[in-house]
Amino acid sequence: MSSTPSPRPAAVVNEQIRALWARGGRLSEVEQEAYHRLLVEWAAAVREECVQAA
Repeated sequence: MSSTPSPRPAAVVNEQIRALWARGGRLSEVEQEAYHRLLVEWAAAVREECVQAA
C-alpha cells in the first residue's frame, strides 16, 4: 500500500478540527475548506497509526 504518512499525529490534527468547531455556529466557506483538508489529513494519520500499531 502506498499511502503517504501524515507528518502530524492524528491527535494534533483532531485538536485543530475541534478548534474550528469551538468557535461556535456555522463554518464560513474558508473554514469549511480548511475543515475538509484537516479531515483528509486526520484520516491519513489514523490509517498510518493503525498500520504502525499492527
